[in-house]
Amino acid sequence: MGLFDDIIGNMLGGAGGEQANLGGIMEVLSGLDAGGVNGLLQSFQQNGLGDIISSWVGTGQNLPISPEQIREGLGSDLLTSLAEKSGLPAEELSSQIAGYLPDFIDTITPDGTVPEGGLLELGMKYVMGQLS
Repeated sequence: MGLFDDIIGNMLGGAGGEQANLGGIMEVLSGLDAGGVNGLLQSFQQNGLGDIISSWVGTGQNLPISPEQIREGLGSDLLTSLAEKSGLPAEELSSQIAGYLPDFIDTITPDGTVPEGGLLELGMKYVMGQLS
């Protein structure tokens, strides 16, 4: 794990399962940072999962996503790369991302609009509780 994961771990009060879960999300965010939230939306839409991710951005109920759908949405190359960086098996990482990504996207889009800024910046605000 990288420096960002260490920072997250310190903010959470140490290592453990929650750090690994959050670290997986942060790895996804850093892997897609160039496109921001729109890049993430586009990736999922191009892979046939636009309805699911749009539900997270919208103001209604969030649709669930499976680990298999996370693999489809992100693409196997990106997921494999993220798994290697995190030291977790791809199956475990996709499961953790499936558990956390819907709430993260929902939280950073409270009024149903996609915010400006990079995903890492928004991720830090999310962790710090500074999203308005």
